[in-house]
Amino acid sequence: MTDHDSKVLARRTFRCKAWDLGSALDWAADRASRAGFAGVTVACEPTGHRWMVLAQLATERGMAFVCVQPALSSWVRKTEDLTTDKTDEKDAVLIARLTAQLRCYLPEPVDESHAAWARLRHLGARREELIAEHVAAVQTIRDLLECVWPAVLETAKHPFRSATWVAALAVVMGRGLGHDAGDLDRTRRLGLARFERAVHVEVLRRGGVRPCLRVVRSLFAALTDGAGVLAHRPAVFERLELTLTDWDDSRSKLTDIEARMVDVLDEPDLTALVTSIDGLSPVGAAAILAQTGDLTRFTSARAVVKHAGLAPRERKSGTFTGRARVIGAGRPQLRVAAWWAVWGCLQTNRVYAARYRHLTSRENNRLTPTQAQTAVAAAILRQLYAVVVQQRAWDPVIAGHGTTRWKETPSTTAA
Repeated sequence: MTDHDSKVLARRTFRCKAWDLGSALDWAADRASRAGFAGVTVACEPTGHRWMVLAQLATERGMAFVCVQPALSSWVRKTEDLTTDKTDEKDAVLIARLTAQLRCYLPEPVDESHAAWARLRHLGARREELIAEHVAAVQTIRDLLECVWPAVLETAKHPFRSATWVAALAVVMGRGLGHDAGDLDRTRRLGLARFERAVHVEVLRRGGVRPCLRVVRSLFAALTDGAGVLAHRPAVFERLELTLTDWDDSRSKLTDIEARMVDVLDEPDLTALVTSIDGLSPVGAAAILAQTGDLTRFTSARAVVKHAGLAPRERKSGTFTGRARVIGAGRPQLRVAAWWAVWGCLQTNRVYAARYRHLTSRENNRLTPTQAQTAVAAAILRQLYAVVVQQRAWDPVIAGHGTTRWKETPSTTAA
């Protein structure tokens, strides 16, 4: 425990579980009272889940609670004596010094009033896990088919986006015709007409309307293709049947999780506000807010951009001016969520599309497509902050030039 000048007033080591740290806070409060202080501010590094336990214990005792970034304490630790020494005792004093210098931040509250945001954060984490499983299943199926049956991947332009192709593959692997069990010759002997009917049934079972006959006939013709490692086909087809089951399971779970995330946004009536940004879907907005939490706790829109690691970093010294780059710190999951939102917004949002074209076509300091997309991602975060905090629907006029006198031009209208 230290004073405002980080002078150590008392020392004691507590070796206990996180939930038993209440005795440490009571001890600190007693020592602070003896030293003439009115209260105690608790500071820690937000590692694991223990900081949330400590935050709740501090809140129950009416103590202020702040966090210090582990990266900041690591950098400052090296500047203390130019070594990489690390002990709990030294770190405690270092964290207290950073807190006294206000080089800390207020973490997301853990009280009941923020329970909905906590639920959204956990649902977002679960969604990321399911997306990883979904992508892994697709990559596995692609790799296996390239090994034993590469011709089937050429039967559709984007096979894994085609509901007909997936249903037809499921039929071939034995899910639509259980006795076939991936036997290509046996499936071919069914005939095209029966195969089309089987695929149609599978498409309906998966929630579709009707299959694309062009894809069905192309895949049926590929049944006679002999390219690939033929000896491994039976084993690979059995594995594909199991992987398809996992893929379907992850997709159904992902749909359920996304519906729950949208329900969380509906509780504070945020869905209509966030989707007023053209091109931003309810799921895309929920994915971003799952990483930021309550946006009202940020002091500015730029703070949200910094939190995502999308703020530009200048490099100037004398007459030298280096290339500006994004800082790259912050929450990587938030950067990914903002990056996903860019693709939909560039297709339907005239303001972002015009901004992207300007950045990639201007004469001075022209940006690459990736750099321009990064700038659009930062703009989405800033304007999402304004929409949520001000409780005001997105206005393309204000978003375009920050003034209500802005008028549409032929180029922005075409966007």
